[in-house]
Amino acid sequence: MSWMYLGIAIILEVMGTTCMKLSNGFTETVPSIMMFVLYGLSFYLMALALKSIDVSIAYAIWAGMGTVLIVTVGILWFKEPVNAIKIISIGLIVIGIVGLNYGGDIH
Repeated sequence: MSWMYLGIAIILEVMGTTCMKLSNGFTETVPSIMMFVLYGLSFYLMALALKSIDVSIAYAIWAGMGTVLIVTVGILWFKEPVNAIKIISIGLIVIGIVGLNYGGDIH
């Protein structure tokens, strides 16, 4: 259940960040309010996930996957530029997440 909470928390955080962009510097009311609601729900679910997932692992996944997803949203939805360095950097983030997840098992 904790992994599901973490996954939903990541999605809500990405939605909140997208609303932050859509708020146009807090000049658009609905996206501004939604940003706070979505971030609040994300933090709540992250706290539930932390009951049984190590904080180092949960936060690395939350931050890393959130970054990868928001970069993808930026490219696909907001038409932000994409180049080889950006793609390689996203790959390195994913490699780092995998390394943190499985690196603790090496003795």
